[in-house]
Amino acid sequence: MIDPIQNMPSISDITSDKAVAALSEKKQELKDVADQFEAIFLNFFLKSARQAKLADDPLANSASDTYRDMLDQQYANSLSSDVDLGIAEGLMRQFGKFVE
Repeated sequence: MIDPIQNMPSISDITSDKAVAALSEKKQELKDVADQFEAIFLNFFLKSARQAKLADDPLANSASDTYRDMLDQQYANSLSSDVDLGIAEGLMRQFGKFVE
């Protein structure tokens, strides 16, 4: 039979640099995922705004649509890192308690 008292980590193991580094790495991973989610949200927002066009572009073709989609993705990535919408922060608050 396994004795749970003997298998418990010591205080020095818990507060070791390795444990602190692992925790901060997990928090950073959560922040990166939250930022990516915010970028996805912004990309859908930009796509919806583009669909609500007032007139057709006479020079539009499949290549320009592809380019516009890639440009919107870059805009979304840039905006999510530069502008604080609060989506990533809300995700960090909600899921951050599971990382601690």
